[in-house]
Amino acid sequence: MTTYKTIESSTTSFERAEALVSQLATRKDAWAQLGIPERVTYLRRCIEGVQSVAVPWMEAACRAKGIAPTENLAGEVWLAGVIPILRNLRQMIDALEADGQPQPMSWHTRSDGQAVAEVFPKDPMDQRIWTGFTGEVWIEPGQPTTQGAIYREQSSTGRVALILGSGNNESATSTDIIYKLFAEKQVAIAKMSPAKDYEGPFLEQAFSPLIEAGFLSVVYGGAELGSYLCQHSEVDTVHLTGSQHTHDQIMWGNTPEERSQRQAANEPMLSKPLTSRLGCVTPILVVPGPWSKGDLAFQARQVASMVAHNGSFNCDAAQVLVTAKGWKQREAFLTQLHQELAAIPARKAYYPDAQERYQAFLDHYPQAQPLVRQVEKDSIPWTVIPNVPPDKGEYALTHEALCGVLAEVTLDATDAADFLAQAVNFANHNVEGTLACMLLVHPATEKSCATELERSLSELHYGVIGINVWTGVLYGIGVASWGAFPKYTLAHIGSGRGVVRNTYLFDHPQKSVLRAPFRISPTPVWFVNNKNLLQLSKQVMEFEDAPSWGKLGSLGFAALQG
Repeated sequence: MTTYKTIESSTTSFERAEALVSQLATRKDAWAQLGIPERVTYLRRCIEGVQSVAVPWMEAACRAKGIAPTENLAGEVWLAGVIPILRNLRQMIDALEADGQPQPMSWHTRSDGQAVAEVFPKDPMDQRIWTGFTGEVWIEPGQPTTQGAIYREQSSTGRVALILGSGNNESATSTDIIYKLFAEKQVAIAKMSPAKDYEGPFLEQAFSPLIEAGFLSVVYGGAELGSYLCQHSEVDTVHLTGSQHTHDQIMWGNTPEERSQRQAANEPMLSKPLTSRLGCVTPILVVPGPWSKGDLAFQARQVASMVAHNGSFNCDAAQVLVTAKGWKQREAFLTQLHQELAAIPARKAYYPDAQERYQAFLDHYPQAQPLVRQVEKDSIPWTVIPNVPPDKGEYALTHEALCGVLAEVTLDATDAADFLAQAVNFANHNVEGTLACMLLVHPATEKSCATELERSLSELHYGVIGINVWTGVLYGIGVASWGAFPKYTLAHIGSGRGVVRNTYLFDHPQKSVLRAPFRISPTPVWFVNNKNLLQLSKQVMEFEDAPSWGKLGSLGFAALQG
């Protein structure tokens, strides 16, 4: 076989990028025609590649985030990095070995006629680990419940995809590559984000079987290189993980005047398909109910972790906490939450422009309360903003923070049913973005307001919803779709268009829902104050390499130490 290899990790010249795109164009039809057994072989070889670079890759990621690779918090980097990549590769093998149509655990039809597939936890070992969890994918109303249609098409013509990589997550660019190549049958050129270009050499080694065969290339550079590749005649599709601003520059132009003119005339700069995974002002809807002291403590820890995980540089980091004015335990919960956040050490603000975004929030809200008084110069204190008005256009509701800020909004409601109705309307119309939303619901409330809760889930315009659990867990488990609720246009892009992950290969997913127990024991892995996070992450890594009941026992023992 003829082999090709990309080895550079410094800035890629336009000439080199040109050669790589042309090379991919000569291989795109071969990839489109490749059989499933050969694809599975590539996936297995990529698993070996990821395993070979896992340790130095995650150590480099830790250092970039100001975390010592040997400290407990390093486990968070592993759990958000190579572990989801390995899981994604393994799940894609399962999907292809089922001829692109892996069977969900069950299907059911909601009262409004919408089809829902139960997809998690499917195998016995996942069921043991995730007791009480249920993951669902809801299909777009009016669309068929088909899966992996591309594997039943007889097209011999391939496409070249440009992937503009993520700057805030160790696994995002890799899983985007997996999705483009194996879910959409496109060869790909991935441009690393300048904020994550140190990861490129590890990614290249991990996916070297695909690079050597000419099906994948990796390049390095800034906006100029990205713009050049977007407009390249041999690039057929583009996928972006980033901001609305970057999307609009690509689609509509560099200046506000040009963007306005092009949008008015419906004359985009880019004529090829563009999918995107953009930001979100992520709300947490705290449904009033009879919470015990233990409930308050557990959920305060969980919400604090939703804010602090990855330094709050997640697209689904908690940013807006919504409570009911008439909930008797509201003040107790807020006090407990503030205490939990104050106990979490501030993180290095490694993500670009974090300090500037933080200052902008302080400028808009003089009542903002930093909860950690003494922080390092390159860190940002976890900060709450009390009494944010629930009004359309409010700054904290329309600007993604990515800097450890939590806005507190109160709705004029007392009971759960009234709160749910108001909260859904508020989230859908006054909060920017439709990627992720969380609801915290006591079991007694869930039982007494079952109809209202199910109606709320149906009406929420979010692509990923967590009930009693952070949506980042859905991202990590991988089987569900991950993307914005499908309502945006290119002119008003919001949280983006299209999905990734989606290893059941649903052709028309609308949203994914993960339901979890109200209280979870032992301490969940996404809690930033899990006391055994590093050792637990190592056990999860061992398990994901090759799941077995023996490894599950070791994993369980490590979990109990958290």
